[in-house]
Amino acid sequence: MIELKTASEIDDLRATGHLVARTLDTVRAHAQVGTALRDLDALARDVLTDAGAHPVHHSRAREPFPGAISTSVNDAIVRGVPDHTRLTDGDLLSVSCAARLHGWVAAAAITVIVGTAQPGDTALVRTADDALADGISAARPGARTGDLSHAIGVVGRSAGYGVPAGLGGHGVGRDLREHPPVPNDGHPGTGVPLRPGVVLTVEPVLLAGGSDTTDLDDNGWTMRSGDGSRAAHVGHTVAITADGPLVLTTP
Repeated sequence: MIELKTASEIDDLRATGHLVARTLDTVRAHAQVGTALRDLDALARDVLTDAGAHPVHHSRAREPFPGAISTSVNDAIVRGVPDHTRLTDGDLLSVSCAARLHGWVAAAAITVIVGTAQPGDTALVRTADDALADGISAARPGARTGDLSHAIGVVGRSAGYGVPAGLGGHGVGRDLREHPPVPNDGHPGTGVPLRPGVVLTVEPVLLAGGSDTTDLDDNGWTMRSGDGSRAAHVGHTVAITADGPLVLTTP
């Protein structure tokens, strides 16, 4: 069942989204050569807690995720644990952040090139951003989730990148993961109809090597590309309105 949000509730979600965006901007500004991932996590936690918010992560039948944000480096796709690892020149860092403020959850993700871009990284990140933009543009009343999925997948696959199954967006609001799922590849005209009041995340994930395969680290959290190629993960929380998509995770 999809819970439609009122205009007032979307305003509350926008407040959470602003905070998530500000948190990611802070992390981006400090994602420099020599910075430890756990230090980026501490910065993000401070921004959230100072505003009265709390980090949120997908529920799993195990201990809580060990961080306020996820920090996925190079071939790590999602749920990278923010540990003592220090960023080096040329790293590709994907950061995802989800927070709860006054009962409402919003989420977003960015991919940052640290220092000097490695061959292909600029194109990978640009294509992920393009896929995000096209996915958001498709999020209109009368469309279906498959239209978003198709828009994202076309951009990624036409550029030769992998689009791993099982990763993508989803409904969001009172909880981090709500109905409907929004895969990153699919067929137009399929899936759940979109109506004003639907709020969801749009989250393209692209793998540079072209394969869709993934592997899970021994830590039980971090997912990596199966071929060791680099990954980009970007995303926004978006509300469907009568006038079209409204991005909530902007500063």
